[in-house]
Amino acid sequence: MRYTLEYPSELPTAPDDFLSPAVIRDVVSRAEAAGFAAVALSEHPAPSLKWRRNGGHNTVDPVAALSFMAGVTSRIKLMTNLFVLPFRNPYLSAKALGSVDILSGGRLIAGVGAGYLRSEFSALGVEVDDRAELLDEALAALRAIWTDPETPVSGRGFTATGPMWLQPPVQRPHPPIWIGGNTAAAARRVVEHGSGWMPLIAPSGMASAIGTAALEDTAAFGARLGRLRQALADAGRDPETLDVQVICPWIDLDDDSSLRRAQDTLGELAGYGANWAVARVEAPTPAAALDYIDAFGEVVIAGDLVGTPVRGGSA
Repeated sequence: MRYTLEYPSELPTAPDDFLSPAVIRDVVSRAEAAGFAAVALSEHPAPSLKWRRNGGHNTVDPVAALSFMAGVTSRIKLMTNLFVLPFRNPYLSAKALGSVDILSGGRLIAGVGAGYLRSEFSALGVEVDDRAELLDEALAALRAIWTDPETPVSGRGFTATGPMWLQPPVQRPHPPIWIGGNTAAAARRVVEHGSGWMPLIAPSGMASAIGTAALEDTAAFGARLGRLRQALADAGRDPETLDVQVICPWIDLDDDSSLRRAQDTLGELAGYGANWAVARVEAPTPAAALDYIDAFGEVVIAGDLVGTPVRGGSA
């Protein structure tokens, strides 16, 4: 299991301190030293005040923030989780995300999705009901622009009229594209365009709030992943190459029972095929976050929580 750090500003209670350049540098540098494989940021360019007051969180532009993080690290992957492709012209997405890959020396993981906040789509001048169609078009365009940047691409509302010049990304044929969502359409997009899947294991109420299908428990996740793997095989793709990222349960690193519960859950998910997990740092201050990151690296990552029994617990 590899671990992604969800940057701590992504929690509703996170103080503004986490947006300080010095704090960002310290957090991502310590995450890299602790053994985290990636750091992730979401995208909300125009969230409403209502959303923020009802469980939303501070946000920065992920392309700007990940580019900054690239400059203060050397190994850790830089992940968008999620970059909302329907918000913009595919050429702008290809340029922005490709620039992160170039500036990081090939460390981008492009986690993408359809988005869900109706008010945010309205603020950006995009029809929310068109987001599925726009996502499909953008995925095809993004891959085409990255793999063959000279050939013009056209679509709904945009037309490249002749040979183009865009600097290709470092990773070839293109950076990894991971698709978020639990729906059948998300699975289809993984088969057609993706090298990774980012589901959300959540009951119907929570899943509905972010515009995806319910995935009630680990067994439902396993069944869905089994169908996805079969679809990949049917399409002539190797299912074993698929990256699957789940959410790591919150772990109290000083509590044996919390460690065992996390070990059991992650072990079950890994048994079904998950090989990445997103960890959240619930810390009131940057200093506390740094301490937790260090301890997580020692106890969970270096300690191989999924592969090794915890103080008498079962793997």
